Amino acid sequence: MNLPSSPTALHTSALSSLPLLARGKVRDNYAVGTDRILMVASDRISAFDVIMGEPIPGKGELLTQMALFWFDKLGHLCPNHLTGEAPESVVSPTEAAQVRGRSMLVQRLQPIPVEAVVRGYLAGSGWKEYQESQSVCGVPLPAGLTNAAKLPSPIYTPAAKAAVGEHDENITFERTVEMIGPELAAKIRDVSLAIYQAAAEMALAKGMIIADTKFEFGLDPQGRLVLMDEVLTPDSSRYWPVEGYAQALAQGENPPSYDKQFLRDWLEQAKVNGKPWDKTAPAPRLPQEVIEKTAAKYREALERLTG
Repeated sequence: MNLPSSPTALHTSALSSLPLLARGKVRDNYAVGTDRILMVASDRISAFDVIMGEPIPGKGELLTQMALFWFDKLGHLCPNHLTGEAPESVVSPTEAAQVRGRSMLVQRLQPIPVEAVVRGYLAGSGWKEYQESQSVCGVPLPAGLTNAAKLPSPIYTPAAKAAVGEHDENITFERTVEMIGPELAAKIRDVSLAIYQAAAEMALAKGMIIADTKFEFGLDPQGRLVLMDEVLTPDSSRYWPVEGYAQALAQGENPPSYDKQFLRDWLEQAKVNGKPWDKTAPAPRLPQEVIEKTAAKYREALERLTG
């Protein structure tokens, strides 16, 4: 797989040949007729639900390459939203550079308002919740687990999708049954666990642990469940290198990760007007060193996975 070598970063796409549907934290979505969407992965990066002012060069291409890698490997477990058409084919020639290598032309689906979160390890908000209740999102867990511990088996801990700028809300499986019905709720849970387990085994063979991840699904016009959005990227998943994991576990620390943790750690120490940043917009200006190190983490994740 060719790794991106984008000299110029794209913070925000500006396509005039297609109507803009929505701008997310990372992706700009454009309507292609009534049945398809052009998803452009920008080089924006967010942390604590705030979009940073500075882009991470090459990030959008890396995310797209990684998502395409996983869609290809996991297609036998669930159909995905890719159309197989070239994204450049639906924009004007002058706009092709904005979409090349960083876009997916996908089916327009009816999105399901549930984030399908699977956790194989205890980390992040799951670890915080476990310390208080010995459970995560209503799933009881054994006593004596430590930060970053591998769970006896992966657990499904869904979240309700929030509007842009809002935090997704952890919910119980029973709540998803109320929202979307028992059959669809069970199918999403079972497919999510199967995808996670297959991906976790493949990643482990490359020396990477997928601690947790989230999937998004939609329904096609025939009512089939379809995997959509991004899949198993460092933006939607917590990746840890195998080396360093055992030591971090023994010390009760977070293992070094391939996701945005480096950026988050820097932001936790950042000052705005002499005071700690309060995690609301605008974000502190990112130093060049933080931008470069964050870009290198994304690059290394793709290289290890596809190398």
